[in-house]
Amino acid sequence: MSLVKFEPFRNLNQLSRRMNSMMNEFDTDAVFNSRNGFNPTVDVHEDEKNITIEAEIPGVKKEDIKVSVNDENVLVLKGSKNRETKTEDTKDGATYLRVERNFGEFTRSFVLPDNVNTDSIDAEFKDGLLKVVLEKKEPAKPKELEVSIK
Repeated sequence: MSLVKFEPFRNLNQLSRRMNSMMNEFDTDAVFNSRNGFNPTVDVHEDEKNITIEAEIPGVKKEDIKVSVNDENVLVLKGSKNRETKTEDTKDGATYLRVERNFGEFTRSFVLPDNVNTDSIDAEFKDGLLKVVLEKKEPAKPKELEVSIK
């Protein structure tokens, strides 16, 4: 009969890792913004020099969008998609029978990696597409400090 090392927390550690992985994949923005009625879809891609975020925001004016980076290195896209009229009546006197388009305020947040230069961010809004280009920093070169031996 051989002895086997007992590890009482092995399964607990695996469960913790799985839960963390699952929560990281969970899109909290989609859940919380779905209550507000409007949540723009976003694509994020990168190349050697930049990280690019593209958000589809049709029917929104450029003046109604705000792009900012806060102290915690989080890029925040905020804005609102407003209904054309305050009432349910249209300009020609007809009444809406069905409204399927979403309206309301939206917020999308993205934690930026450390290699992004927050001083060099370019944003462009054209044809309902917001394109935010984040320039990557040059990787820090390892320093070698020679120490004299006494």
